[in-house]
This record gives sequence, C-alpha cells and structure tokens, in this order.
Amino acid sequence: MDPNTKIFIIGLPRTGTTSVCHAFLQLGFSCAHTAYIQKTFVNAQVLADTPIFNDYQLLDKRYPNAKFIYLERGSEKWLPSIRQLLQRMQVNLTRADGGFNPHIKRCYFNTFGDFSSNDLENDAYLLRCYAEHKKTAQHYFLNRPTDFLCIDIANPTSFASLCAFLQIQTALTQFEKMNIGGKVTAWNAIKHPLKIASTANGKIDKQLYPVL
Repeated sequence: MDPNTKIFIIGLPRTGTTSVCHAFLQLGFSCAHTAYIQKTFVNAQVLADTPIFNDYQLLDKRYPNAKFIYLERGSEKWLPSIRQLLQRMQVNLTRADGGFNPHIKRCYFNTFGDFSSNDLENDAYLLRCYAEHKKTAQHYFLNRPTDFLCIDIANPTSFASLCAFLQIQTALTQFEKMNIGGKVTAWNAIKHPLKIASTANGKIDKQLYPVL
C-alpha cells in the first residue's frame, strides 16, 4: 500500500493495541503507540491508542485517504483489564496539580466520563462507555468499507482480515499476544528501528495538530 497512507488504530485501551502495533512493526510499517507531539504524526504511518481513539474524526478530516481499524474485545476480557487500568490511572487523571498530560486527560474523560471509584466497580457503566464508543465509530464510518475495518484480535481470522483490508502480503499469520495479565509496559520493551517515539524526550506539544 501507499507509504503515505496513514493507518489509525481506534480501538479503546485494553483491546489489543500493543499487539497490533507490534504486528505492524513486523510488517515493515513505522508505528507509534500513543502520540503527543506533531513530529510523531509526521514520522509514523501507523498510530494507536491515545489520542487516536478519541480524535479519529478529526484525523479523518486531516488525512482524507487514511485507513481506520477498530479493535473489539469480548466484555469478559475487556472489563477486568480496563477496570484495572483506570484504577491505576485515576489519581493522575483527576489531580489538578499535574498528573498525566492534558491530551491523556482529555481523551479519557471524553470517553469514560468524570468517573468515580464506584463507577469503576460498575460493569454496566464501563460497558456503556465501550458501547457508545463503538456505536459512534461504526456510525461515523457507515458505508465506508474501504476506509474502516473492525476486528477482534482473539479471532483467529483477524490477522488475515487486516492484511486483506490493507492489501498486504506476508508470511506472518497471527498477532502476538502482549500485555498479558494486566501489564501495560510491553511496548516500552520493544526495540525496533521503525518504532516512533510518542514524545520528544518526555516533552509534549501543547497543540498536537497544526492549524490547517
């Protein structure tokens, strides 16, 4: 496919974004798992996670030929994983004197709301967030099958579906499972020349997207 075509992974956190990004590296694509500086959007062909899962409609307008891949995950797997992640993140998301960078806070609050500790224990609350995000994405890309693909990487046919969607030929046959058991650091351990940094030595851009 055209190396100038951007590919955005717009599944929610804990749906397999790291596994998919790792697969793209193996397929020869420059890839960023999260992006907090404009340079990352320039240098990476594939981008995932924050802020992509929240800003995909804006990115669709900025990159009119882009491809969008939505990641699904069964609720029995996603619920305990996202609950654990949000519980770990809650203090740094909600503190007013710092914590996570503003792009992370904006995206998580827009998707998961101003959640409380009680909300995180409520399956119905988390599932509503998941369902609303998925429904909005599917509606936005309605009747655009050449631009939008929805897969669950636990499905053994998902890798083949991805390759067919992007017209990729490869000897690889499946996604490698990563971040198993609640871990979220597998991406940091990956060493690859096509891995694109999300920040500039830890620094972010206040404005992610240049004014058109």
